[in-house]
Amino acid sequence: MVTLVLLLRTRATSDVLISLLAGLRMVLIHAALRRTEDLVLKEEAAGSETWYTAVPRYLHLLGRDDELQVKVNKLSSTKTQLPYDYYFLDYCKPSKIMNNAENLGEVLRGDRIENSVYVFKMRRDESCKVVCRTKLSSEAAKNFKEKIDDEYHVNITFGLVIVMLTATDRILDNLPVAVPRQRRDGSQALSYEHGFRVGYKSKDDKYYISNHLSFKVMYHKDPESEDARIVGFEVIPSSVKHEYGDWDEKNPKVTTCSADIKITPGSNTPQEVAADTHVVFSYDVTFQPSEIKWASRWDTYLLMNDDQIHWFSIINSLMIVLFLSGMVAMIMLRTLYRDIANYNQLETQEEAQEETGWKLVHGDVFRPPINSGLLCVYVGTGVQFFGMTLVTMIFALLGFLSPSNRGGLMSAMVLLWVFMGLFAGYSSARLYKMFKGSEWKRITLKTAFIFPGIVFAIFFVLNALIWGEKSSGAIPFGTMFALVLLWFGISVPLVFVGSYIGYKRPALEDPVKTNKIPRQIPEQAWYMQPAFSVLIGGILPFGAVFIELFFILTSIWLNQFYYIFGFLFIVFIILIITCAEITIVLCYFQLCSEDYHWWWRAYLTAGSSALYLFAYSTFYFFTKLEITKVVSGILYFGYMLIVSYAFFVLTGTIGFYACFWFVHKIYSSVKID
Repeated sequence: MVTLVLLLRTRATSDVLISLLAGLRMVLIHAALRRTEDLVLKEEAAGSETWYTAVPRYLHLLGRDDELQVKVNKLSSTKTQLPYDYYFLDYCKPSKIMNNAENLGEVLRGDRIENSVYVFKMRRDESCKVVCRTKLSSEAAKNFKEKIDDEYHVNITFGLVIVMLTATDRILDNLPVAVPRQRRDGSQALSYEHGFRVGYKSKDDKYYISNHLSFKVMYHKDPESEDARIVGFEVIPSSVKHEYGDWDEKNPKVTTCSADIKITPGSNTPQEVAADTHVVFSYDVTFQPSEIKWASRWDTYLLMNDDQIHWFSIINSLMIVLFLSGMVAMIMLRTLYRDIANYNQLETQEEAQEETGWKLVHGDVFRPPINSGLLCVYVGTGVQFFGMTLVTMIFALLGFLSPSNRGGLMSAMVLLWVFMGLFAGYSSARLYKMFKGSEWKRITLKTAFIFPGIVFAIFFVLNALIWGEKSSGAIPFGTMFALVLLWFGISVPLVFVGSYIGYKRPALEDPVKTNKIPRQIPEQAWYMQPAFSVLIGGILPFGAVFIELFFILTSIWLNQFYYIFGFLFIVFIILIITCAEITIVLCYFQLCSEDYHWWWRAYLTAGSSALYLFAYSTFYFFTKLEITKVVSGILYFGYMLIVSYAFFVLTGTIGFYACFWFVHKIYSSVKID
């Protein structure tokens, strides 16, 4: 209760908590919008109460001359990975800059959606609309040149419909601008680039700014009325050194373009970036009818042109699964069945002593391992991460995480991680009680703090580096403080609740008794040494996902949309099966060589795939990315270290539980005198 009061009394924290709830509400709203063909949800209010009712989709219809607002987002670059606020550069500013309501995911992504000077009238073409004239200072010119060198793109968002959420406006559709490009393979189909470049650098080392934008807004006419729905938003940037006579701030005119003279890239003298130079910003807008339906408006951004590679990834992973399944079937149906039958037919103790294999270690196989408490902590954390991943993928697979709900995926992951703390505490306490541990509160604290603490420490250092670069990607202190309070105020108590429930449950019974004196382990062959078997075990789980991993890294670091969650979910299921089967196979070989130290090795066998993930991310960095700044490189490897650490916890837990089930199963199937 005290924590909740502190949460509500902190303004920055309460804002973030409200944004979390608003983000979750938007997830549900967009899911409803995607699932209903003729209805949308309309928010209504009476006093302090708010609710949604289903209304006809005609609210998305726009009549002629309806006002359309263009929102500006961040400046982004694949070379630096450091986003900046749009108005960091000396662009034309409206009289009052207003930030749209952001959810937590948008803040973590570095998105800053603000209003702009670009305002259109529905189905009303405009030519050579002058926005403003700006005189570049030496600092402004320097900033423009740096961003051109780093190949920054301007991200613009088109707000189709504005609705009221709580006390602030919010864009309902978040349709980003796309820049059409000709494909490198020479085909007629166009590819689309997200955002337009700030400018370009010529061969003589001069810098030119994209100061004229030619917008094209595509609309789909409603068959039952004269209204239409917006289904596309494209822009072609140009650099133009505008010519004009006497400058009139109230009614600016230029002679470079007019209703009859259209500007196309390369048709005019470009505008150079230099100190004390006046730059005139202008734009054209044309409206074009389209056959694209409103429900398919995101296909331009989400369409995957290389789905054959994804199918190859699935087939490749299935081959690995079939290979491992064959090995497991051979062990289970032939070797293991024969072993159990032979062991159960032994009549004398002398005969049993002459036998070798996994039955001889029955008195030590359930002996608690070294650092058993730490193992419980990591197993509990893995359960928490597994639950968050599984539920997030199911939500995405069912269409609950629409791309128009910017930041929804990140917000959902944060919320699910917090609430999955209940299962983390429960699983760690259950395993700890099986090891006959008594200090369950200490284990609970470690479960609640070790993994999140390490991740938060790395994240804090990376955020400090981003802050030093004055990037909009830096998490504000208020948001950082709110994340800490969510951790301490919700996640930690839930871990304690789950741990209390788990520890009060009856302990899991071992199928065989443990000897008081540990059995001596015979000398192992070189290929059964822990380091070698662990490293070998991680290859196949990584091999099952590495092709899909390429597309995930591309979407994260090359500013692409990733929305093929159907493929990803199949690969995730294959990863689970692969981790389980490789761990069972290697665990069986280990027990057959009379080595009963399987607890940690089962966890590390599947978890070692994280080493290959980090190694692949290093390969990706040097072969696919063009990052040159030291800070950007540190950010890349810092974030990939967090991803690899989380992958280690996830796969290690899957392998551990698979091996735990296998060992319980085989030792409960033989007669032990």
